[in-house]
Amino acid sequence: MQAPLAVDLGPEICGSLELSSSREWIVTNGLGGFACGTVAGVLTRRYHGLLVAALDSPLGRTLLVSKLDENLRYDNRCYSLGANRWRGGSVSPEGFRLIERFHLSESTPVWTFACGDAIIEKRVWMREGANTTFVRYDVARATAGGVEFEIKVLVNYRNFHATTQSGGWQMEIAPVEHGLRILPTSAASPFYLLSDAAEAEPRHEWHRDFDLADERRRGLDDREDNLFAGIFRARLEPHESLTLAFSTDPAPMLHGASALGSRILREEKIVEHWVAAHPQASLDAPPWIRQLVLAAAQFPVQRKLTGETAASSIIAGYPWFGDWGRDTMIALPGVALETGRPDLVRAILRTYAQFLDQGMLPNVFPEDGAPPAYNTADASLWYFEALRQYHEQTSDLTLVSELFPVLEAIVDWHAHGTRYSIHVDESDSLLHVGDSGAALTWMDAKVNGRAVTPRSGKPIEINALWYNAIRSIARFAFELNRPTDDYTYLAERVQVSFARFWNAEAGCCFDVLDTPAGNDPSVRPNQIFAVSLPESPLTPEQRAAVVNVCARRLVTPHGLRTLDPADTGYRGVCSGSPEMRDAAYHQGTVWAWLLGPFVLAHLRVHGDPETASSFLEPMAHQISARGLGSIGEIFEGEPPFAPCGAIAQAWSVGEILRAWRVCHDASFGARRAI
Repeated sequence: MQAPLAVDLGPEICGSLELSSSREWIVTNGLGGFACGTVAGVLTRRYHGLLVAALDSPLGRTLLVSKLDENLRYDNRCYSLGANRWRGGSVSPEGFRLIERFHLSESTPVWTFACGDAIIEKRVWMREGANTTFVRYDVARATAGGVEFEIKVLVNYRNFHATTQSGGWQMEIAPVEHGLRILPTSAASPFYLLSDAAEAEPRHEWHRDFDLADERRRGLDDREDNLFAGIFRARLEPHESLTLAFSTDPAPMLHGASALGSRILREEKIVEHWVAAHPQASLDAPPWIRQLVLAAAQFPVQRKLTGETAASSIIAGYPWFGDWGRDTMIALPGVALETGRPDLVRAILRTYAQFLDQGMLPNVFPEDGAPPAYNTADASLWYFEALRQYHEQTSDLTLVSELFPVLEAIVDWHAHGTRYSIHVDESDSLLHVGDSGAALTWMDAKVNGRAVTPRSGKPIEINALWYNAIRSIARFAFELNRPTDDYTYLAERVQVSFARFWNAEAGCCFDVLDTPAGNDPSVRPNQIFAVSLPESPLTPEQRAAVVNVCARRLVTPHGLRTLDPADTGYRGVCSGSPEMRDAAYHQGTVWAWLLGPFVLAHLRVHGDPETASSFLEPMAHQISARGLGSIGEIFEGEPPFAPCGAIAQAWSVGEILRAWRVCHDASFGARRAI
């Protein structure tokens, strides 16, 4: 009996424009490129497209192929599979009404259209390591004979953060073997629209005023023009198929069955790695956890480095984030170790070691190719934790020895001072962070150049990470037969001084010590890391109090609020203009990734894996609610906790996977002990 699919939608959702246009699918190519859209087929974001190519991996993302509008003729009737919403709100055609089913086959989106008694299946996937998207159509049933396809291909050529108003823009469209060659401008690189079985006819007609409803809700430009560049025609008999390939490669694989077979083989290997790493957990895992294992494989990417052949990184989230240092280090254990990819951990840790500067790792690699931005206080501290978890699972001291000088440099620079006044306060050995106005922690949103949550001083999670980093390097030094006394002494001082974070009046921890205004008593989730990280400087009673405060005031079904709703600065709605959203980003908005550390802290305090893992169960429903098959970035702080932000976020997926597996192993161990 086949296991139930984690994402499987019927006509009651697919046939509703409101519901099917709010559910988004994504496939990626391991370069930073992707294809993304709605179940309905309407464009709602500037980021929707069938080929968003990473022309300078993992950045340089450029929209090349926007969408398809498919028209079928069968049994003397015409059917439109596509759907468009135009400026002013009109919708034409309405192909979503023909969708009988949408599901994910592993991570490949599959539509089932009912055209009379004919059943047409459509699949979209990308080739790993190439800017190539495949779209395949299968005639699964057609009792009245053949089906005639006419597929209109709409293209563009712009930065994926922009929108196009075409004006008099003329692209060069030329026939080539198997299809069409598109040259957007004389300075651009060409791309190709190809097919294994269809005849192509070039066109050049701008379709103007596509309505991008999600952009309007985000307070951004909500109109787009796309060029109808060509039409592909083919007749398929029952059980025949047709494949289109859109690519920057002039000669990609065109045999649809082979291309799909490569995709299936890759997904099988992803699952095999996971099963080998966690055989019992994978056996007991529900379908939604297995789906997240596949989702985790969407985020790792290749990164170009001079003289480096195995440079790797992690895209923070799709569809608009790049690879960020902090996000990469937080996501790495869940995305790679939990899925059985220690090789990926090694490659990424080595890659980022080459970017170490003044004891800091980059926060952002800008899209425009500018030098990396070193404006994060915690990326280098999360680096320790990623390496610690790697060593814990693999016992590989060779990599630890190789990277030990990196760890030493991080500690030395932080001890003596680096950028943004990040330094150890000699009076208590705690880490002080931030110049006035800087936003250096993960709560880094700014509005009009002003940090919304500046947190200058001694933030609690920074110092929890600092304490764990010192304990980790001391342990590594011991195993490598290196001196440990200085690290042990420093760690003991930090542990003693950490008592300053306890706010006895509130029964939990201060969020930041020694700010310009004194100690910050805001109840935020950052204190959970002082419990969830392996070395906790809090007493057992304090740990329990922290978990209980977070559970009662911050926990929601989809993550932790970033601020107590009782706080006067709380904002429970994250919508509207960019300024409005940024003002709420860390002032009440729920972050899914925080659920992982909370669950681990709960397990540590209460020792009850069943109860701890129950906090993860709502995510089983969430993977069918918006970013299909994945976990998104953020949710609003008030019921119904509407999803917002990026539809697929690496640290959300990674931390949920990690927390689920740890709880499973604890539960399994307890059952075996009975």
